[in-house]
Amino acid sequence: MLISVTSDSVSAIDLRTVADWSIRPRLLAIGGVSQVVVIGGEYKQFHILASPQRMLHYGVTLPELIEAARGSNRNAAGGFLREYGNEYIVTGVARTSDPSEIGKSVVKSTNGVPVTIADVAEVKIGSAVKIGEGSMNGTPAVIMTVMKQPNTNTLALTEQIERSLTDLSGQLPAGVKVNTQIFRQADFIEASIGNIQKTLYEGMIFVIVVLLVFLANLRATFISLLAIPISLVVAILTLKWLGFTINTMSLGGMAIAIGNLVDDAIIDVENVFRRLKENAQRPQAERRATLDVIYDASVEVRASVINATFIIIAAFVPLFFLSGMEGRLLAPLGIAFIVALFASLIVAVTLTPVLCGLLLTDEKMLQRQHGESWVVRNLNAGYEKALALALRWKPIVIGAAVLLFSVAAFSVDASGRSFLPEFNEGSLVISAVSLPGISLEESNKIGTQIEKTLLTIPEIKVVTRRTGRAEQDEHAQGVNAAEIDAPFVLTDRSRQEFMQEVRQKLAAITTANITIGQPIGHRIDHMLSGTRANIAIKVFGPDLNRMFTLANGIKTAISDIPGLGRHWRRTANGNPANPDQSETRNAGTVRHFGRRFYRICGCGFCR
Repeated sequence: MLISVTSDSVSAIDLRTVADWSIRPRLLAIGGVSQVVVIGGEYKQFHILASPQRMLHYGVTLPELIEAARGSNRNAAGGFLREYGNEYIVTGVARTSDPSEIGKSVVKSTNGVPVTIADVAEVKIGSAVKIGEGSMNGTPAVIMTVMKQPNTNTLALTEQIERSLTDLSGQLPAGVKVNTQIFRQADFIEASIGNIQKTLYEGMIFVIVVLLVFLANLRATFISLLAIPISLVVAILTLKWLGFTINTMSLGGMAIAIGNLVDDAIIDVENVFRRLKENAQRPQAERRATLDVIYDASVEVRASVINATFIIIAAFVPLFFLSGMEGRLLAPLGIAFIVALFASLIVAVTLTPVLCGLLLTDEKMLQRQHGESWVVRNLNAGYEKALALALRWKPIVIGAAVLLFSVAAFSVDASGRSFLPEFNEGSLVISAVSLPGISLEESNKIGTQIEKTLLTIPEIKVVTRRTGRAEQDEHAQGVNAAEIDAPFVLTDRSRQEFMQEVRQKLAAITTANITIGQPIGHRIDHMLSGTRANIAIKVFGPDLNRMFTLANGIKTAISDIPGLGRHWRRTANGNPANPDQSETRNAGTVRHFGRRFYRICGCGFCR
């Protein structure tokens, strides 16, 4: 999650100090938090600004001043003092946070007169040289990135973090505001679980309606529906036993299985109910025992039920042969689906016949419902006519089936394919990269322009930016790169219309290459291809000019392909990380550098 620390009255140095020494330790003390990276504000330092003229006057050299500064702020052990039967520890405590005390430290003695640091230098509190900057809604802020340890429950950890920050807020300086609602991975998880729960409820309601319409019997419907909760409970217990959690993918497997969970029970109940009604219509002397009828009716469809269930399960088995990230993502879905379906089979062959014997043996009910329901009778009549017509025109029916199958087979190649559909995560991650070598101040101007542009869109209320890298950040990027997080809430228009406006407005910013993504999708792209873009074409070689020519050729060749957003080309030029790499990307919304950089650089890339 991302946390912002802002204030209208506290200085940037004090704000960063509060984040580093009050908020960060509290967060790191929470079980499950692995790292807290702080960026923005001004990192507090004690500056000793030497005066060459005064150093020359007192005869002090720079190494002498450095050694005095180093020694003045260092604690030292002095051994022990034994007196009156006691032992006292002797220490020299010189570490201080008072600039005036640092200034009183002696550098050297000249003719018996001590020369202090304050005599040859100015001692004051200042800020470290920045390699990164944080911003919120276009104004400077301290941004904290909280990362969790593996196998930690995100929802529980997020709740614990927010509770801890609420307790801490009373101890912070007046005017300091802590905002935890910038980006919360918990929001996406809660929304995903909510969507799947809605799917489960809607699926069950639809199943109930269909069963009532076709079976026209509340008891038979109840017996069939009972397979759903029992199968889901068994699936949840099995997942827990196997070490899986209830997450978006496992719940997705259960949602997919909803329609299949009642299949086995419906087949069994429908056949038992039909045989019981037939038995009830016979003369009293010819009627068989009820339990025998139920047993024979259940065994009659047993083979079909088992075969159908295992055929469906077999379709999901290939998921377990996927390796890498795909296998880790889809394994819980496949396990949840298969376990739930297998549980429904066990319910159908054990519990369902028992419930039929308890609830469907009422003599009066069987006499009253001696035939099929009105819907089934009419559907059977229509099917009989359609079947007779199909048998009469066999060549036409077979030819139409072959033709449709051929069209479907040829259309597979033209259909879009992707590993995962694009999520609606409710938040954008916008990557803005300008020319290497640009100053942090200039990069901040570009980032602020992007932030203010995004805030003009009604669905976006909060925007945060991280430019460059924090002092303790493992995510290395130069000051020419920025990541902007923009959560959004769709109200009156669709996501497509919203994204179209985002792309159109960001297209006006020509001073940076801009890539639009989403938090999870952004990281999946990194893992799959090592780049922020969905599609990347990389060219490697030792000749920069040759790669420049090839990259332009690739750009021209792909520019007319339908479905591509704007694309751009980046050729590494002396970059120690990729000195021999050229890259052409399609990133949805990306564009070329503006002409303003041409006079600064004048390289082939800017041309």
